[in-house]
Amino acid sequence: MASTSRTRRGRGRGRGRGSGSSSLPPPPSTLPLIIEEFFIVVCEDPLVKKKLPNKFADYLHGQEPAKVYLRAADCGPRLWTVEVLFDGQGRMYLDKGWEKFAIAHGVDFGWFLHFKYEGDDVLTVKVFDGTMCRRYYYSDGEDTDDESDDDVKPCIHPL
Repeated sequence: MASTSRTRRGRGRGRGRGSGSSSLPPPPSTLPLIIEEFFIVVCEDPLVKKKLPNKFADYLHGQEPAKVYLRAADCGPRLWTVEVLFDGQGRMYLDKGWEKFAIAHGVDFGWFLHFKYEGDDVLTVKVFDGTMCRRYYYSDGEDTDDESDDDVKPCIHPL
């Protein structure tokens, strides 16, 4: 009886732990580089162009968009058109159009912005204020395209 329990224990220990099991994921260096999410901290004037992480710019290499569409998470279907600037040295910036988005969402110094790349040049943005708490917005439902007028129509942050 004692030898049977030792045999069971012995077989169980060898599985998945360096025994050549094919169920282990490949080492990180062999995984494809997929940069879908990143964040930036607003450390300067919130209304000036914003530099995006170099790894994200590298991820888009060869498919650099002229503009992206920002969508505030949980704020309806509205897309904010923002021109993208590449400086020729691999750096990518949110440029013209960023100011409207920032004003409409009250972005301020010290805030934390989480971006998720949805494909088709769309970035969903979650906004966290200076207390590192997420701000939730909702739309009045009137306007879903920022190209229709020059007025900034803010998403509303419920109190």
